Amino acid sequence: MTRNTKRVMRAGNMLNPTPVVMVSCGETVDEYNIITVAWTGTLCSDPPLCYISVRPSRHSYDIIRRTGEFVINLVSQKLAAVADWCGVRSGKDYHKFIETGLTPIRGTKVSAPMIDESPVNIECKVQKIVPLGTHDMFVAEVLAVHAKDALFNRKTDALELQRANLVTYSHGHYYNLGKIMGKFGFSVEKK
Repeated sequence: MTRNTKRVMRAGNMLNPTPVVMVSCGETVDEYNIITVAWTGTLCSDPPLCYISVRPSRHSYDIIRRTGEFVINLVSQKLAAVADWCGVRSGKDYHKFIETGLTPIRGTKVSAPMIDESPVNIECKVQKIVPLGTHDMFVAEVLAVHAKDALFNRKTDALELQRANLVTYSHGHYYNLGKIMGKFGFSVEKK
């Protein structure tokens, strides 16, 4: 048997990296807000379900709870500093769209604004709220996905998400995604 050279750490969230997203919410221009979230992900393909987890003390929490809507806006490398700023500043003190110069645009399914500068916007409708401890999880149905035209291959019309230069979050730091290593099923593909 080999010697264990791993350290045991206290229990915590070590599932890394996570996506970095800016969640936009609100029904009116005066109420619009942006919260940066790393606790987000996919729950189901059919129906398409995702989640965000938000502390009840956050300004956006009450807005999302009341409206039952939000938009997940993926973060590119160009938006990393803005996403970080939105994550450390409160919507109680700042109108984040005005302060950052981000452009709110109307989606097709929800009242919450999409962020025009984001490469991909995901319109979501809350299905249920699950209290978990420090955060509550908003389980939501994906109603529509919007992607910038520049992300599509001109010949095949396939979405090439790597063109978005997305950012991830890992243990307190932001990272770009890096090179493609393979595609789903590449390990069993016939050569």
